[in-house]
Amino acid sequence: MKSAKQFAIVFVTAPDLKVARVLTNAALKSKLIACANLIPKVESHYRWQGKIESSAETLMILKTPQSKLAALEKLILAKHPYDTPEFLVLPLSSGNKKYLEWLAQNS
Repeated sequence: MKSAKQFAIVFVTAPDLKVARVLTNAALKSKLIACANLIPKVESHYRWQGKIESSAETLMILKTPQSKLAALEKLILAKHPYDTPEFLVLPLSSGNKKYLEWLAQNS
């Protein structure tokens, strides 16, 4: 049985669904993630270069083993159109046994 602590959830925002799909497909083909949820039309508000900005983005929720985080970050940063892409990692503390096994087998 795989421990949930061996996996992580990664948040990445993309400018639109098309870019999010390209990034997701690259990560899946490279076997760096088992799954991605793409949530379009997320409204983001942030400071950028001294100004308050807002934009519509697509939120990517990526499921990956901790051991593949560095390679996943490298891939996202290389292919992402933003100067400073979001790449935030949340460690898992627990999860459904069958789902964790599925994650292990598919990433």
